[in-house]
Amino acid sequence: MKFAILVPDGMADYPIEQLGNRTPLEVAKTPNMDWIVQNGILGRVNTIPKTLTPASDVANMSILGYDPLKYYSGRGPLEAANLGVELAEDEVAFRCNLVTTSEEIMIDYSAGHISSNEAKVLIEYLDENLGSSECRFYPGISYRHLVVIKDRGLNLDKLRCTAPHDLLNKNFLKNYPKGDNAKIIIDLMNKSKELLTNHEINKVRVDLGENPANMIWLWGQGRNPSMPTFKEKYNKTGAVISAVDLIKGLGRIIGLEVINVPGATGYYDSDLAAKARFGIKALEKKDFVFIHVEATDEAGHNGDLRMKISSIERFDELVVSPFVNYFRKSKAGFRLLVIPDHATPLSLRTHTSDTVCFAMVGEAIEHNGFSGFSEQKALESNIYFSTGSSLIEYFFKEA
Repeated sequence: MKFAILVPDGMADYPIEQLGNRTPLEVAKTPNMDWIVQNGILGRVNTIPKTLTPASDVANMSILGYDPLKYYSGRGPLEAANLGVELAEDEVAFRCNLVTTSEEIMIDYSAGHISSNEAKVLIEYLDENLGSSECRFYPGISYRHLVVIKDRGLNLDKLRCTAPHDLLNKNFLKNYPKGDNAKIIIDLMNKSKELLTNHEINKVRVDLGENPANMIWLWGQGRNPSMPTFKEKYNKTGAVISAVDLIKGLGRIIGLEVINVPGATGYYDSDLAAKARFGIKALEKKDFVFIHVEATDEAGHNGDLRMKISSIERFDELVVSPFVNYFRKSKAGFRLLVIPDHATPLSLRTHTSDTVCFAMVGEAIEHNGFSGFSEQKALESNIYFSTGSSLIEYFFKEA
C-alpha cells in the first residue's frame, strides 16, 4: 500500500456574499478533488484542540497523528529543527517575522513577502548587532526566521505572544508579549526597529514602493519537543515536502525524510508541479508522502479573493491531478487524502478553529454519496473525526 496526504494550507473558508454565498472552494474548478469525493468519501475533522490556538503547526501535527495537547511545545522549536539548530535545555526558540510597522500599527506581517536574499542580510545584520551568547538570530526563508534565547526566567507557561498575522492594522504596542520577564523579548523587538529602519535594504524598498522590513516580531516560543518517530508510531516510512520551515522541522523531528524541492517558495509562485513530481518519486521507496502547499493560506491572510480561488485551482491541477493519475494507473493498493489543515477565511484574514472538510479515496474506501468537494457539502456528511489522530488511524487502517 502507498499513502499520500495533500494539504492546501488554510483552504477552507466561509460563504461569501460576492460569490453568491458560496466559498472559494465551491467556486473554484476542482475536477480532481471532486473525483476523489465521487469515488471515495467526504467528511469533516477537528484538527485544533479547543484549548490551543488555531495555528498551522498545531493543525499539521494533528493531521500527522500527533496529539498537540500531548506533544506541542511551540512553533519555534519545529523551525529550529529544520534549520539544524540544536536547542539546549535552557534555550527557547522563537519564530521571528520580519514585519512592516508604521507609527504604532502592524501594516504587514511579511514585510511585503521580502525575498530570502534581502532577509538573510537583515537577519545577519541583527545578529551582528544584537546577537550574543544569550541570543542568536538564524535566517530562514522570506519573512520567516528564528531567534534562540537563553531562558532567564521567561516562564513559558505564562508568556503570551501574538502572531503578527493576527495584528494586521492593529496597534502592536498594545499586543506586545506579556508575562514574566517579557521585557527581554520586547527590548529585542524595539532595538530591531531602531536598527532596521535605516538599513540600506529598507531605504531601497521604500524607494521602490515596497513595504520595508523595519521590525522583527517574536512569537511561537517553545523548547525542544520529545516525540516518537513516525516509523515507531505507524510502522511506515515516509517523506515530507513543504517550503515552510515549521512543516519540514516537524517532519525531521518525527523521522520523515525532508525533500527540498527547487522552486518551492511557500508563496503564489511556488513550483507546485515539481512538488508533485518529487512526491510521486518518493513513493518508489517510501510508504507515505505528505505534501504541504502554503499559497492558499497566504491568499487568505492577504484577503485576496481572486488569488485564493486561483491557488485552489492550481493546487487541484498541479498537485492533486498528478497523484490521482498516478494512483489510478498504479497496480499497487493506495489511499489518497486531501485536507486543509485549518480555515483561513478571507473575511477574517486569520486562522479559525472550525472543523475542516476532507476527501479520501483508495482501497476499501466505500463511496458515501457526494459528488463535489466543499465545506458546505461536508457538513451534510455523517463522517466526522474528533481528532486528526483518529483520522490518520482510519487512513492507515488495513483494508
